[in-house]
Amino acid sequence: MGALRPWARYGLLVVAHLLALGLGAAVLQALEGPPALHLQANLRAELATFQAEYRACLPPRALEELLGTALAAQAHGVSSLGNGSQARNWDLPSALLFTASLLTTTGYGHMAPLSAGGKAFCVVYTALGLPASLALVAALCHCLLPVLSHPGAWVATHWQLTPATAALLQASGSGLLVAGIFVLLPALVLWGLRGDCSLLEAIYFCFSSLSTIGLGDLLPGHDHGLHPVLYYLGQFALLGYLLLGLLAMLLTVETFLELPQVRAMVKFFRSGGPLNAEDEGGILGQDELALSTLPPSAAAPERAPAC
Repeated sequence: MGALRPWARYGLLVVAHLLALGLGAAVLQALEGPPALHLQANLRAELATFQAEYRACLPPRALEELLGTALAAQAHGVSSLGNGSQARNWDLPSALLFTASLLTTTGYGHMAPLSAGGKAFCVVYTALGLPASLALVAALCHCLLPVLSHPGAWVATHWQLTPATAALLQASGSGLLVAGIFVLLPALVLWGLRGDCSLLEAIYFCFSSLSTIGLGDLLPGHDHGLHPVLYYLGQFALLGYLLLGLLAMLLTVETFLELPQVRAMVKFFRSGGPLNAEDEGGILGQDELALSTLPPSAAAPERAPAC
């Protein structure tokens, strides 16, 4: 592998990525194909039963046209379900959640602008706001990473760990902490508040939100039967969860990217030259974590005065 040219290494990356895409598609096709066909058969059966019972009251294709109009409106976040006092379309919490989904690239897809002005504003707003959001997150990560490295440095010093082992321990601890606080705990709360989703679905929603996938098939508070106070609290809670959770997720990813093993792998695919000591050790040899984890016996001896 070390004798491969850089273009051959990039080719291996592309082939591996394509194989991963094919594997994911095959697994999803095998898992989701039968339930989708079963749901489609049930829907056709329900539609046939409805038409057979009310055919005399409905003109031909009237039901299909009504359902098409309702589904098109639902795709833009407009629903006619429930009474008029409970219809919440583009109120302040919903608009804030929509803008947060734009700037965090979550994009739940439960709402979309209707007017030409709204679509044009979304383009300009995202083009200007997304770089500003990325710059803010980068600045916060730069400020918080040294602070978050202090517990790992103390543990490494107390246990006399090597810098590489301390970095791996810190990355694993950060990952478990973020998974517990921002995935498992919110999933348990969501599971307890909503009776129409399982714990697995709640975990699936939390992970898809923090990974900015945002499939939009499960939204807390997006229920017309909720009390207005609970609805507003749910929307604002989701807004804060997205902002804080995404920052925690990026901090964890940055911690894993600083592992010596990851940096060595990136160096292997980036150039054909041999790895130097800095690449093998990563940035841990430059930051305070590496300096604080060196045992006293490993410190460089003082130069003896010249005679």
